[in-house]
Amino acid sequence: MVLIGVGRTADVYVLDERWVLRRYRDGAVGDAETERTLMTYLRGHGYPVPLVRPAQEGTSRTDLVLERLDGPTMAGALAAGLVTPRQAGAMLALLLTGLHAVPARRADGPGRSILHLDLHPENIILTSGGPRVIDWANASEGPPGLDWAMSAVILAEVATGTTRTARPARELLSALLGDPAAVHLTPEALTEALRRRAEDPMTTERETAALGRAGDAVRELVEPRPV
Repeated sequence: MVLIGVGRTADVYVLDERWVLRRYRDGAVGDAETERTLMTYLRGHGYPVPLVRPAQEGTSRTDLVLERLDGPTMAGALAAGLVTPRQAGAMLALLLTGLHAVPARRADGPGRSILHLDLHPENIILTSGGPRVIDWANASEGPPGLDWAMSAVILAEVATGTTRTARPARELLSALLGDPAAVHLTPEALTEALRRRAEDPMTTERETAALGRAGDAVRELVEPRPV
């Protein structure tokens, strides 16, 4: 196997021309079988996720075999000038809206949806067949506004920084929150998203320190809009 990607909790290896292996590292919290079941469900409802290979007998719960995707991440495409921040923001909004239109698997009652809870440009692959959403480790079910808030906060952490990616991140965030469906992002959802980011052990010290500025940036974009 050839290592081609390293994430915060998992590594990705090439198995052959068609398949890659995503493997949680030792000590990482993850459940590949839960992700496999969810991604299979989403794909069955037409949501753009990679094809997942059925588990083989004796497969570890740390291993997930996925189709090998062509194309860059959305973040890579932005850096290369293949898409504009506004195009990326509109695409991210469509992916959130489409996900929340898929019937929830477990949650009861209205206003409950499947949530990705980590949907940002590094977790979107722009393939020749369209975008594909990856990394469903944090997925849950709940109100759509929380998903919008999580994506907005992650983008705002970058947008309020001093790196060269700050300006495009601000434009992307503005485009995302300019979408009509962003009305779901309530003050309560934003408060919960900030709390989750602060308590996430995978959040770096720099990201945690940026949460105050990130929250303010999101509020500036959403509070003038009537909810």
